[in-house]
Amino acid sequence: MGEQGGRSGKRAANRPTGATASAKSARPSGKPVKASAAPAAKPAKPESHLAMVRRARRINRELAEVYPYAHPELDFRNPFELLVATVLSAQTTDLRVNQTTPALFAAYPTPEDMAAAVPEKLEEIIRPTGFFRAKARSLMGLSAALRDDFGGEVPGRLADLVKLPGVGRKTANVVLGNAFGVPGITVDTHFGRLVRRWKWTEQEDPEKVEAEIAAIFPKSEWTMLSHRVVFHGRRICHSRKPACGACPIAPLCPSYGEGETDPEKAKKLLKYEMGGYPGQRLSPPPDYPGIPAPPLGAG
Repeated sequence: MGEQGGRSGKRAANRPTGATASAKSARPSGKPVKASAAPAAKPAKPESHLAMVRRARRINRELAEVYPYAHPELDFRNPFELLVATVLSAQTTDLRVNQTTPALFAAYPTPEDMAAAVPEKLEEIIRPTGFFRAKARSLMGLSAALRDDFGGEVPGRLADLVKLPGVGRKTANVVLGNAFGVPGITVDTHFGRLVRRWKWTEQEDPEKVEAEIAAIFPKSEWTMLSHRVVFHGRRICHSRKPACGACPIAPLCPSYGEGETDPEKAKKLLKYEMGGYPGQRLSPPPDYPGIPAPPLGAG
């Protein structure tokens, strides 16, 4: 980690200033992104833990300005719908889940209804999300548990949620943070990839990642930090070809240069509202600046 922190200083010093400017022009709303001055080149030296924490918190502040509208990208109206949608989101996109759940919740609006579903009919509805047989078993199992053990209500405690079939710590934190207002860090593939790319942690295990990141930020920031990081990973800091030249936090990133650094080429890589395309939600929050996603089969 130490040597990479030093190397990032050299990269940032030689970085083209168009990276931040391009990100400003691509940004759909909110306060203007502040241009970060590139640090002067210094001899390579380890980044201290304190310096990393300060850099991490600054990245979080910058992301808060870029994505003031960050939100969970699953459509839901109550804790049960969010729980079901999150279980369905495994190994597929939030968009495909959002296109599938309207019919699902029309047929099975409550845990009691879903627990009594005919498996084949439930499977057919959720087939577009993939792994539909395993997911149907999980949905019927967790619905039966909610009916039998929790009076048909989704519990608001981590210890209870993780006992439900198909519900792990990641799913539980999504539900707690967004349906109950209980702070939590959601370590999905985007979150884990970015926090390692930013050298906040070297851990691969999601629970260890969660613990290390939780130690960096105040508890009050955990839920929104998760949304901001995931938003950035989906829109700019992609897995195979990050849009480095259009990234507003490029001067703070020790991995700058892994992706496209030319501002114009990088701008073409931007996704969802950053690139002017539909988002993942059919019913996004009122302050979302992008285009709602189309229903299933609408293109």
